Amino acid sequence: MAFSLDDHWVWDFWLADDGALFHMYFLHAPRALGNPDLRHRNARIGHATSSDLIDWDFHGRIFEAGDAGAFDETATWTGSVVRGPDGLWRMFYTGTRFLAPDAHPNIETVGVATSPDLYHWTKAPGPICSADPRWYETLGTSSWPEEAWRDPWVFPSADGQTWHMLVTARANHGDELDRGVIGHATSRDLESWEVQPPLSDIGAGFAHLEVPQVVTLTGGTHLLFSCDSAKLAGDRSGGTGGIWSVASDAAEGPYPIAAARLIAPEALYSGRIIADRSGRPVLLAFHNIQDDGAFAGGVSDPLPLVERDGTLQIEAEA
Repeated sequence: MAFSLDDHWVWDFWLADDGALFHMYFLHAPRALGNPDLRHRNARIGHATSSDLIDWDFHGRIFEAGDAGAFDETATWTGSVVRGPDGLWRMFYTGTRFLAPDAHPNIETVGVATSPDLYHWTKAPGPICSADPRWYETLGTSSWPEEAWRDPWVFPSADGQTWHMLVTARANHGDELDRGVIGHATSRDLESWEVQPPLSDIGAGFAHLEVPQVVTLTGGTHLLFSCDSAKLAGDRSGGTGGIWSVASDAAEGPYPIAAARLIAPEALYSGRIIADRSGRPVLLAFHNIQDDGAFAGGVSDPLPLVERDGTLQIEAEA
């Protein structure tokens, strides 16, 4: 059964596998807010576990937002989890600061929390990295209402010597509607991070590339990301948004975003790929805007994926 909560909206999520259980961390906010648009500034990170990616046990909230003045004082947003060579689990997550209670402008940065067991988390002082104005748009330098530096996806290089972080970011030049790029930072030790130039070019038709994930499957390496219809630009403007993928020559990029193809329309959003217990790659996503225009909230059951002609596709089960 798909995962949902009766009294909370559920949306972006990320997964970790300890070998026995799948751990899902997800954004949730009370339905009592009334307007689902208010969920973003009220988001907290929840935790659930499953042995099969279908039936989930909910374990509650993992930590609170920060104190006044902290980089995550308003809300805690999307991230990823990795296990370091020291055996410690690290969650890299987005901290947000909305500058006014009734306005959209906000600043996004990345923080980290650690856990010995995936259940108990301790936040470290942060942020650990933020948008570098040498390459990236910052709040107030354009009409865009946020300083985009969110959704960190962390993974090791093939030689194990460098850790890479991909983030949702925007370049500091070009058409303001078409500046979405994959931001990049690197680290040798998972502690100190150095922001790098973006791993994709502007002008690919996306105002933002949300919730990036890079995966290597049997047929090659793919970048997964999401962009909604309203944020499509250039030749893509007026088209259908949702979950996108593009093949890449290397996990570390660069990524030819202009060649990205839609793999699921935006009734599903923020897709994540993981291998199930049989080793089969599957896609999970959250239930987004439905046919009646209402926001659903909740995570789908796993959808089997196939690689055809160098692209990812959702396979209809017989």
